[in-house]
Formats: sequence, structure tokens, C-alpha cells
Amino acid sequence: MLVTHSGMQFIGGRRQAEGDRCLHSQRAVDNLPMGYAFYQATVREVNLAAQAAANAFTCYSQTSLEERAAFLDKIADEIDALGDDFIALVSEETALPPARLQGEQSRTSGQMRLFATLLRRGDVHAARIDTAQPERKPLARVDIRQCHIPLGPVAVFGASNFPLAFSTAGGDTASALAAGCSVVFKAHSGHMATAEVIAEAIERAIIATQMPSGVFNMIYGNNVGASLVKHPIIQAVGFTGSLAGGRALFDMAMQRPQPIPFFAEMSSINPVIALPNALTQRGKQIAQELANSFTFGCGQFCTKPGMILGIRSPEFTQFIAQLALEITLRPAQSMLNRGTLLSYQRGILQLDNEPLMTQLAVGEHHENQASAMLYHADIALLLNKNVLLQAEVFGPVAIVIEAVNQHQLLHAIDCLPGQLTATLIGEHDELANAHELSRRLQDIAGRVIVNGYPTGVEVGDAMVHGGPYPATSDARGSSVGTLAIWRFLRPICFQNYPESLLPPALQNCNPLNIPRLINGEMSRKAL
Repeated sequence: MLVTHSGMQFIGGRRQAEGDRCLHSQRAVDNLPMGYAFYQATVREVNLAAQAAANAFTCYSQTSLEERAAFLDKIADEIDALGDDFIALVSEETALPPARLQGEQSRTSGQMRLFATLLRRGDVHAARIDTAQPERKPLARVDIRQCHIPLGPVAVFGASNFPLAFSTAGGDTASALAAGCSVVFKAHSGHMATAEVIAEAIERAIIATQMPSGVFNMIYGNNVGASLVKHPIIQAVGFTGSLAGGRALFDMAMQRPQPIPFFAEMSSINPVIALPNALTQRGKQIAQELANSFTFGCGQFCTKPGMILGIRSPEFTQFIAQLALEITLRPAQSMLNRGTLLSYQRGILQLDNEPLMTQLAVGEHHENQASAMLYHADIALLLNKNVLLQAEVFGPVAIVIEAVNQHQLLHAIDCLPGQLTATLIGEHDELANAHELSRRLQDIAGRVIVNGYPTGVEVGDAMVHGGPYPATSDARGSSVGTLAIWRFLRPICFQNYPESLLPPALQNCNPLNIPRLINGEMSRKAL
């Protein structure tokens, strides 16, 4: 792979730059410049990128599902072809280890192929047909047919913590392209060189499969997000990032003359409830596994378990002591970038300044790295919905909370805001009687886990990576798995339409041979 890094915007299949070359990639471990400079996008370039996406959408939205699937497969092939020099580049920009990045590279290409498989199945049409009943009394029924069509050009914001799987060719981009939407991608400032290499891979796939230029566009800049969200051409937004940033952009999307869907993943503390018998039987093991989970990847996963709840008992006290011991043995780790480290340090300082919060353990200290931390919070903070227990501290830190009894534990769960995940750890006998706990956790989370840990997110048809606010802006969706595609589609109904004008999914002969809901029954039959 020859890396040149022109630093220019990707607009309509061309590279261009009108702004100042003032953005620089930096090494994550020491914040030193890597030697790559990038151009800040101008307002005019944001407009050009949006217009290029609109021009491409006209053609791309009419491509067949097989054509789109072949395009996604080719993007996957191009990503897989990126070699060790690419992995070294990403590692330098993010401080993530090569083994982790190689796995993420496979996940990124794998989710492209997953959406290609979805398209070939034909599920996305969701075709429904209610045939005419002219003899129905007292009123005749007209012919009504429904399917789903793409929303339009979509803006996508890259995430810092997954420079491949949640970034340039990540789940939002993959699902938008699969839906038939064109994309304007805003590159994350923490890994601009990585973004450029992936964007070039996408461009090669566009050319190879003869997709319209402008189906994918990418712009750089620290101050272009608002212009992109407010642009009248953009019809939906995918965002992964902080609660403050996501909420600000969400408000902009809602305040437009034409409000648009804004799908944001923003903040989650992912509570873990450890039941008494489980701690009696395997408390040491659970302590080790939890420490591994919330310090894994320097705690920079959106599903990091940041809160651990249990009922006060000698077993829970012993478990906390074992967990604290585990933390003291953990090495310091480099974070994704200096901004992330400073944010982590500010979060820790806030915890230290809260009188009802006690620091239990700290891991190895190293300058310019994050130390693992464990805190104990008085349950009154949670019951009073203190902001410190409602907001995520992004990094290798967790907070332990003791409830005096089962009733108080249930009340504490009710005081939690929306979460991506909630985890229940228990023995068979405890789980058999955990109906009320299970119901409460379902109320607050998008994914509920039993005897596992949330930091592994399987990319598949059944996965939900979403949850009630503030975990996401819309709990009905997911940013991981094939469910993600429905964010960028909308239903449309055709009434009394002539056969010649109907989309193939709704034509009488069923040329796509897809399952359809016909008069209330699933069938592949022709009409």
C-alpha cells in the first residue's frame, strides 16, 4: 500500500481543497505530529459534498439490490487487502494494538458482507400487498401495496474508539449504502490518515463496480459538523460520540425548517448486577472477569461496564476487595488521543471531589497514560440521580454501589437512565426467580446480558446496539447488525398503481422472488 496522504476532501469522485492545510495527525502515545497534514473543509466544500451526494442518490437509489451487494462486497475486499503497513498507521494514530486492529479490520469488512447478504435475501423491501376487493361491503377495498425506499443523502460522523468498524467504512456508512443512500462522511480528527486510506479503498470499489461518483464523500474539519447537519440536502444523520456533542447536533437536526432523523449513540454506563449466590460460588472469578472487561482497550468501549451493583453482604464486601486488588495490578494504558486522556482525567477529578465517592483502588501510574480506577459510591447518589452516576466516564474506571436489600436494588435500577447494555450475573436458582430484575433491566437497556460481559458486540441479524436516551437518541434502532439499515429507509404506499409503474418488489409476478405479506399471509407466489 502506497500512502501519500494528500489531505484533500473526497467530493464527487475527485480530491479537492480550498481551505487552509491546518489539521495534523498526531501520534496517540505522545501527541507528536506524524507528518500528515489535512485541509479544513470550507462551507462551500460542505455544500459541494452534499450536492455530489444528492446527484449520486438519484442514480444510486435505483440500483438493484444485487448491484449494491456487489458494491459492498468490493469495499470489503479492498479493506481486507490493506496490509501490515496500514495496521501500523492506524496503531500509530490511535495507540490501539495491531492484534486488536486486525480483528477490527475483519469486523469492518465482515459487516459490509453481512449487509450484502441481507440485500440478496430481499428483506429490506418488506413488501406488503392488500389486493383490491371491489365486492366488499359496505365499501370496496382498493389495491394497496407497500415497500421501503431509501431516505436520501445521509451524513455520518466517525467515532474515535473504533477507527475502522465505527468510522469511515463502519456500520453507519455500510447500512446507509446498503439502504440505497449516498453518504457524506465527516472524518474524525483523531485518525484522519486512517480515514483517508479507507476512503481511497471505498473510491476504488466505486470505480470497480461502476457506482455513481459522489455515492461516498468525505470531508475533514473540526467545525463542519453543524453545517453538515443543517444542510437541506441531508436527510438523516448517523453519529457516535459524546452526549454533549450528540445532543447539540440532535437539537440542530430538530430545529431545521425540515427536521430530519438523527441517530446518535452517545452515553452509557452499562450497569452490572452481581447476585449473592454467584458471588459466593465464584466471586474471585467474577472480579477478574469484570476487571478485564472494564479495563479492556483502556475502557474505551461504548459498552464498558462502568457500574457494578450488589446487595450488601460479607460476600459482596469480599468481592469488592478482590476487584480492588485486581485493579492495583493493572498496567497504565495509552488512550486514543490526548483529548480523550484529558477528558478522562477531568472525569476522575470530578469523582474525587464528590464527598460521597471513595477511591478504592488505582492501577499502575505512567505519565501521559490512563490508570485503571475503582470507586465506591454511596447509593444515595444514585437514588438522587446525581449527574456523576448518570454520565459515562470514558476510560478504565468503574463504580461499585451497595444496596441494603433487594427492594433498594430494584429502586436503584429504576433511577438509572437509558443504557446500551445491562448485565445480570447469577446462579441458576437466582436467575429462576429474577423476573422482576429482568423486567427492570429491559426497561432501561437495549441489550440485556446474563452471565457474560457487554464489551463483545456480535455483528449479526439479532444484535441491538442501541437503547433509551441518553444511550441513543432513538431506542427503536441499532447501529450494529442488520437492524441498522431500517434507520435509513422509509415506507411508501402505492394505491391503485398501474403494474408498469410499481417497483419490482410489488409487481404481480414477483420478479425478485422475495417473501411478501399478501392479504395477511407470507408468500412468494405471484398474483
